[in-house]
Amino acid sequence: MSKFLKKDQINSSWYEIDAKNAVVGRLATVISKIIRGKNKTTFTPHMDDGDFVVVKNIEKIKFTGKKFQNKKYFKHTGHPGGIKETTPEKLYEKKPGEVLRLAVKRMLPGGVLGKKQLTKLKIYSGNEHPHTAQNPKIIELAKLNSKNIARN
Repeated sequence: MSKFLKKDQINSSWYEIDAKNAVVGRLATVISKIIRGKNKTTFTPHMDDGDFVVVKNIEKIKFTGKKFQNKKYFKHTGHPGGIKETTPEKLYEKKPGEVLRLAVKRMLPGGVLGKKQLTKLKIYSGNEHPHTAQNPKIIELAKLNSKNIARN
């Protein structure tokens, strides 16, 4: 029988990722695993035991192929005929970090738990961020492989 984690046993740490020349989808998978807590041995599916992730240099992120111009994001206003569509190119002009946030959001569970976990993602343009006091551990995407993602 497996042992479940309790609220007082949760320990969150901070990670920092440089998004320079990173592909959106691959970066989003790494981030979503850390935010959910799947990189820990204490992973509990119904608890928020993930870690915080700070992403910097979001303006230097990349898409593969022609997805930057051709991919479509849809949302609905709730009114009849209220479907809206946009491309990553248009979204990137207004809010560069929103492209990555949407990719990570869609990899998290729906509902209250997913919304709470998404608040652990911090996205910044440029090399500076206000979370240096938390001493985030730096994750280098070039050195990652599929077996070792920010393992403690």
